Amino acid sequence: MNIKEIKELAKKFTPQQIEECIDQTLKIGKPTLEGCEVTGDTMEVLNTLAKAETVRELMEQGMSEVEAIRELARRIRRLQGAER
Repeated sequence: MNIKEIKELAKKFTPQQIEECIDQTLKIGKPTLEGCEVTGDTMEVLNTLAKAETVRELMEQGMSEVEAIRELARRIRRLQGAER
């Protein structure tokens, strides 16, 4: 998980813009929205964009950036079965 890229995307774009980047990646293999460049193969790009979208949504609900990233990590651990 590239926290730096996730933070930058979450600060720069709205959830709708990030969703547009995800759609573009699914359709043509990479996002074309300026500033939405993410490193890695297609699955890594989609993974990073989805995480950034979640962080941004949490920030828009009133969480700080740090709180949103911690919540994302908690959700990931919960899904992986490492936390209940």
